[in-house]
Amino acid sequence: MIPVVVNRDRRLLAVLLALTFVTGIVDAVSYLGLGHVFTANMTGNVVLLGFAVAGASGLSVARSLVSLVAFLAGALGAGRLSVLTLNTPRGRWLVMAGAVEAGLLLGAAAVSTGSDAPTDTPSSPVYAVIALTAAAMGFRTMTARQLAVLDMTTTVLTQTLAAVAGVSSLAGGRNPRAGRRLTAVVLMLAGAAVGTLLLRYGLALPLVVSSACVLGASMYAGASAHAEAGATGR
Repeated sequence: MIPVVVNRDRRLLAVLLALTFVTGIVDAVSYLGLGHVFTANMTGNVVLLGFAVAGASGLSVARSLVSLVAFLAGALGAGRLSVLTLNTPRGRWLVMAGAVEAGLLLGAAAVSTGSDAPTDTPSSPVYAVIALTAAAMGFRTMTARQLAVLDMTTTVLTQTLAAVAGVSSLAGGRNPRAGRRLTAVVLMLAGAAVGTLLLRYGLALPLVVSSACVLGASMYAGASAHAEAGATGR
């Protein structure tokens, strides 16, 4: 039984790390391509909203509000899905959750097609992309919360970075889970860099890549959970 649990944890960790990479791409799209708004990092988005309310230039109250409301709606949807699928095998639930997120990101890509400079013309498609990506990230954040894997929120790194230093040997700690924390930081950084490079080809491409990564990760998680259930006779 113990090896099965270890394998399960490693597979799930790999999936969550892949989703952390996707967060970097989505933040690059939202902040750089949609006019200085975050759709994954709600801490940053709330702060930007405060700046915008105070009249800071280059920021938008409307965009930040749309992102915040859509994120909450996505989280609500994930919570509702977990209730409706309470007796569903975990693998199937993970695939369903991944499909929802991937679908929202793909929808955002479809809406953004042909929008080379959305920040110059804050029209309905821009707000639609903000809403769809924020809903996807809210849905995922709640899903990751329900999985409750330590240090793996997939959308924020503040607590992760604090733990890197705060429980290190320099602080008198034992560096528990240091590898996964540092890997999460590196992957979100890499995702942001990749997202920035992909934005050179328009908004749609990084969103399509994000959708494909999420769908692939969820399918892998589902297949792994199914194999685990078969191995344990459940």
